[in-house]
Amino acid sequence: MAENNPETKVSTSLLQKRWKKFKTLKRGYYSFLAILILYLISFIFPLFVGRNALLVKYNGDYYFPLFKTYQSTDLGQKKDAYGEANYRILKQEYAESGQGNWVFLPVYPFGPNENLLSELEGNPPHPPSIQHFAGTDDRGRDVFSRLLYGFNIGISFALVVTLLSYIIGVAIGSSLGFYGGKLDIFGLRLIEIWSTLPFLYVIIIISSILQPNFLLLTFILTLFGWIGITYYMRGEFYREKARDYVSAAVSMGAENRTIIFKHILPNSLTPIISYAPFAIVANIFSLVSLDFLGFGLPPPTPSWGQLMQQGLSNIEHWWLIATPLLSLFLTLLCITFIGEAIREAFDPKVYSRLR
Repeated sequence: MAENNPETKVSTSLLQKRWKKFKTLKRGYYSFLAILILYLISFIFPLFVGRNALLVKYNGDYYFPLFKTYQSTDLGQKKDAYGEANYRILKQEYAESGQGNWVFLPVYPFGPNENLLSELEGNPPHPPSIQHFAGTDDRGRDVFSRLLYGFNIGISFALVVTLLSYIIGVAIGSSLGFYGGKLDIFGLRLIEIWSTLPFLYVIIIISSILQPNFLLLTFILTLFGWIGITYYMRGEFYREKARDYVSAAVSMGAENRTIIFKHILPNSLTPIISYAPFAIVANIFSLVSLDFLGFGLPPPTPSWGQLMQQGLSNIEHWWLIATPLLSLFLTLLCITFIGEAIREAFDPKVYSRLR
């Protein structure tokens, strides 16, 4: 009978309530959709942006350059017939020959690391044009494709560093806050000593010994990124373990593992979930800063920071500094909007587990 009663209310979980609240905050919700969709598409950028053809038909056979490298002689290229095939030139040659051969290129057929000096007149950097939306850099590489691929690298780097920092910070902070006592005292002293290490000096020293790469920079930033999360979790655990529901669980004989993971931890995650988008912003900015200073990802990796460094060296070529700055500004602005919306949706004054 209750199912047929129109006044019966469907029970809604706390997470569902917060998600509905988040969707009502249009600025943050649409920013989330924009960043998510663009990030997912970035993994298939070679289908839309890149120098390699998607499909080539030559003498009745089909070739797939996305999955295999072909030399120019393999496909009958005449101009610049050495090394890997240039598919833009190859397309023109096939069209002129009229032998039924063809090349299917991406929508934007320029790769992020491809040198275009042989195809462009004058010395680089070249200004924006219909063919090159954001011009070329000082090495003759297409800036627009480098911006797109740099977006994927920057977001991926920030997500990995944030995830690893959260895992370490939550584990250590939860242990200090739950067990307290000597573990908390000595643990905090060790964290305070570790936090006094100058981050930039560590990067400079390591960069002078080892060639920085994605994994090495992720490891280094994670070594310093978990400290703030530890303080958050330690404070939350100290507060939550004094609640009546924890005392009730202890009186019922619940094990420490059950109390931590089932009772305290779910009620302690709200602050760090709200903080996560801002941590991602900080990690993106850290990577861009390191690339700008020359201690980041090695060339020719597509990087917004390297483009900004080129813009500083070629200040008269405005597109080298304007396009990466605009890309960075829009990305960080969208993620900041997401963070504000999450903070509003997770506001404990609106929805509380303890009510």
